[in-house]
Amino acid sequence: QVQLVESGGGSVQAGGSLRLSCGGYGYTYSITWMGWFRQAPGKEREGVAFIYTGDGNTYYADSVKGRFTISQDSAKNTVYLEMNSLKPEDTAMYYCAAGRTSIERLLNDGGDYWGQGTQVTVSS
Repeated sequence: QVQLVESGGGSVQAGGSLRLSCGGYGYTYSITWMGWFRQAPGKEREGVAFIYTGDGNTYYADSVKGRFTISQDSAKNTVYLEMNSLKPEDTAMYYCAAGRTSIERLLNDGGDYWGQGTQVTVSS
């Protein structure tokens, strides 16, 4: 089993920055992709950014490209999401997720493992 523990998030004004962290505990060797989904009230879940734990390859949603950066510390089984130039439309609950599958299946079906979620609020 794998447990994901998130930290970070909070409230910031538009144009500001926040950093999320997600640590994996347990049988993390089975994880291929790890990153974040987000969901705002009344909106569908969106895959934000993911990193392939094997070689560091990354995926970003078009809506965050150039503003968000995902990275990993393999020794700590931890991934980080640096969010810059935040916009009010980035406001959502952000959920760390990890999958033992392809990025396509992860984005379509969701993660095999989930964090507890953390709120990000961006005010205009």
